[in-house]
Amino acid sequence: MITITDEAVDKIKEMLAAEETPNLFLRVGVKEGGCSGFSYGMGFDDEEHGNDEVLTINGLKVVVDSDSTKYLRGLEIDFKDAAMGGGFTIHNPNAIATCGCGSSFRTKEEAGKPNPEQC
Repeated sequence: MITITDEAVDKIKEMLAAEETPNLFLRVGVKEGGCSGFSYGMGFDDEEHGNDEVLTINGLKVVVDSDSTKYLRGLEIDFKDAAMGGGFTIHNPNAIATCGCGSSFRTKEEAGKPNPEQC
C-alpha cells in the first residue's frame, strides 16, 4: 500500500530514536482541508485505534487509519538530505492536483474541502 524509501526509513528511525516516548510508530493519514482539498498528516504516535491498518515497512511500524487508506494506495515517501530545502517528499499516484507546498492534493473522484488559507 505505502512505499517508504530506505533514506526515509533511516531518517524516521533516527527521529524515533531521539524521542523519549517508548513504543512510538509512524502514523500517516489524510484529512479534509488544505488548499487543494485534502492534506497529508505524518507524525509519531503511540496509540493504535480499532480502525487502523498496521504495516511494517523495512522494520518500521507504520499505522494508517482506515478512512485514509483509499487516498494512500501506492503512496511513496522519500527523504532528500540537501543543504537547502531537504526533507520528506510525498508522491501520490491518486492525486490529480497538488498545491505548491506539496502537502495538499485532490483525487479524480473526490475534491475534499479546499481551504486556500491553510496552505
